This record gives sequence, C-alpha cells and structure tokens, in this order.
Amino acid sequence: MTGRAHAVIDSPVGPLTLVASDGALRGLYMADQRHRPEAETFGPSDHTVFTAVIDQLHAYFDGRRSRFELPMTLAGTAFQRSVWDALGDIPYGHTVSYGQLAGRIGNPAASRAVGLANGRNPIGIIVPCHRVVGSTGHLTGYGGGVERKQFLLDFERSHC
Repeated sequence: MTGRAHAVIDSPVGPLTLVASDGALRGLYMADQRHRPEAETFGPSDHTVFTAVIDQLHAYFDGRRSRFELPMTLAGTAFQRSVWDALGDIPYGHTVSYGQLAGRIGNPAASRAVGLANGRNPIGIIVPCHRVVGSTGHLTGYGGGVERKQFLLDFERSHC
C-alpha cells in the first residue's frame, strides 16, 4: 500500500479509527479523543489494509494478547518518540507514574513534558499510554477520556 488509508472498527471502548501510511500503522484514535487529526487527513476507507491490526486488537480485547507486533510509524519530536518507545516497556496490567517514566528515559525532571508527550501519543492502546498514572497512583487524564483509561487498566488487570 502507498499513501494513506483508514478504517473504523468497533471495540469495547467505542469506535476506533485506524490510520495507515505506506504499510505502517500511524494512528489509532478514539471517538472524541484530544489531539485527533482532522478526518480529511486519514485517506480513503480501506479495511483490507488493517487485517493484522484488527486481528491483534480483537485478540487484545478477547484477553488473548498483551503485546502488539505491527509495523508502526510514530510521527513526533525526538523527545515524544523516546516517551512513546518507553511506553512499550510498561508491562501489561501494570502502571508507572509520569515521574517514573521520565526517569526511565533518562530525564527525571521532565515528568510534565512526559505527560504532554504521553497525551500526544498517536497510537493509543497499542502504544499503551493508558498505563501511565499520577505520582499517587490516581488517574490524571487520558486523551480518550478517563473512563476509557480506567476501563483499559481494569481490563488488563483482570487478564493478567
């Protein structure tokens, strides 16, 4: 595949919009998500491009998959990409604080910047930004809404 394409699928957290470019997943957006790009940028609808993504998401929501193995392109600054890379190291069903994640990327004083980068994650669920919580363990926000974040955390904990 060349160019962009998108598909909308149903999930337990509502409709998910998948966006790919040149054979790699570059977006997974929830309805009403903060920082969601304009739909005009998603390209034409083409579910055939997303077979592996859809299969792995179904396995995740069925409790049969805890990690994703997909070609992805995460467009962002070097700092954002370092945060998004570190998200993949948070174990399924576990959480870390923004401060702990900042320490993991070698910048322990950058918890606020880590939070901002976390909020700009273009591939939610698959790049598990929902596993980052406040320093007290409380939920402090989520681009897809705190209710969805709580659902995903509870779901993963129940399938560990």
